[in-house]
Amino acid sequence: MSSLSATIQDVFNEPGCGKNANKSEAERKKGCTKQLQPGGAAGGCAFDGAKIALQPLTDVAHLIHGPIACEGNSWDNRGAKSSGSNIWRTGFTTDINETDVVFGGEKRLFKAIREIIEKYDPPAVFVYQTCVPAMIGDDINAVCKAAKEKFGKPVIPVNSPGFVGPKNLGNKLAGEALLEHVIGTEEPEYTTPYDLNIIGEYNLAGELWQVKPLLDELGIRIFSSISGDGRYKEVAYSHRAKAAMMVCSKAMINVARKMEERYGIPFFEGSFYGIEDSSDSLREIARLLIERGAPEELMTRTEAVIAREEAKAWAAIASYKPRFKGKKVLLITGGVKSWSVVAALQEAGLELVGTSVKKSTKEDKERIKELMGQDAHMIDDMTPREMYKMLKDAKADIMLSGGRSQFIALKASMPWLDINQERHHAYMGYVGMVKLVEEIDKALYNPIWEQVRKAAPWEVAGTNWQAVAMAQMDAEAAALAADPVAAEAARRAKKICNCKSVDLGTIEDAVAAHRLIDVEGVRTHTNASGGCGACSERIDDILASVAMTAVPALQAAE
Repeated sequence: MSSLSATIQDVFNEPGCGKNANKSEAERKKGCTKQLQPGGAAGGCAFDGAKIALQPLTDVAHLIHGPIACEGNSWDNRGAKSSGSNIWRTGFTTDINETDVVFGGEKRLFKAIREIIEKYDPPAVFVYQTCVPAMIGDDINAVCKAAKEKFGKPVIPVNSPGFVGPKNLGNKLAGEALLEHVIGTEEPEYTTPYDLNIIGEYNLAGELWQVKPLLDELGIRIFSSISGDGRYKEVAYSHRAKAAMMVCSKAMINVARKMEERYGIPFFEGSFYGIEDSSDSLREIARLLIERGAPEELMTRTEAVIAREEAKAWAAIASYKPRFKGKKVLLITGGVKSWSVVAALQEAGLELVGTSVKKSTKEDKERIKELMGQDAHMIDDMTPREMYKMLKDAKADIMLSGGRSQFIALKASMPWLDINQERHHAYMGYVGMVKLVEEIDKALYNPIWEQVRKAAPWEVAGTNWQAVAMAQMDAEAAALAADPVAAEAARRAKKICNCKSVDLGTIEDAVAAHRLIDVEGVRTHTNASGGCGACSERIDDILASVAMTAVPALQAAE
């Protein structure tokens, strides 16, 4: 059993990770062994990431070893659905107090495990380490091992205290717990040539159920879902699957890659958002299964299903396209949704004025360029004021984002639709594409917007707070346009690393002065990317931009 620090280092050096793809082994180790600094858990801690990744396993009891606030903050914060047990939605915590901090909380943890097993008898208990018990030295590995021997039940330690890093690291630590303690520990009753693992799918709003009927029709069995609507036993025998699909998420790339390495299960990354992406994913699933022994006629049947479902989906959205003509969308999400949802929106006939790439990898950005062209407007980190101005200037007719951004659209009296994990509608597959189009149409043409945009009877034109705010922003923009020096100063003052408060100008100066070529060099000279690391992609873009401007200068000098 490896130590937590060794596991973290192994995760950081994961060759399948997008950030490590173009690095040598030496560069990966050099860049990832740097000690974590304050701010590393900004935007969500490792514990939160681990809980998000594993809680959709529906028949497992999820026990949080820590203060009650840790469980309160992470409980039921995503719209995952279950077709069976609901024990996963019961919040279990040891609720440690000051006495436990002084004398240790291991006995309290053991008693909590015993109580869960006696009262609920789940097939397994997952125990999550949090900051406080990790700092006082509680050994959850030893407690889980003792409990397993005592009660004859799998008790799985998930070592992901929040202070070790951000949410994405927690996702991967959760995957490491499955690889070390769960996957490969049981055998299935039988296997077929059609057994498929789906990895990194959380069944948000029941999305998986929109695709499952098509797989069932083709005879393809979802052997194990990790972790949406998943079951412990299915994950335990998932090593016997014939192929795997990683659904729109690099969060568990370590699970997919290591299962390929250890058990010979080939995988691909695909998306079920949009008509064409759904079709491509079905084809790739069929191709991999045929390579692993399924009959060739599977592809013929797959193409027949695709043709039927595509025809139905295109027919269903055809009536909406005239209504969407000229309508523009601002997409504020990130990660793989920055491109997978773009494809779906384009198929519906909508125009994208911009998509956020705050959490997107280089691979994600390249796919955006394939969809939107090389001049695609990729928004790195748009401020609320900038979002508001874009909406008020009618550069966008609707905003699709997560719940935290909805109030900007509402203040601008513009339609908004939830596209993130809190949503109540499922948008996956052909049926989901039609549902997405329906919901966008409802939002765009809801008569409430015409009413809220009207001035109140007592308002004087140009004096309400929206008009004052817009006038202020317009004045600031005009002043910068008239003063190139001030405009350049404002450009250089843009914050790139919020954790360490490092601006663009500081990074550009350091790159030029020290001829820096990588993020590690920028971190050494400016401390940028020394916190959560979310700005690493932005720094890569700055390095690329500086390199491009340097080439003409060198040519001119020659």
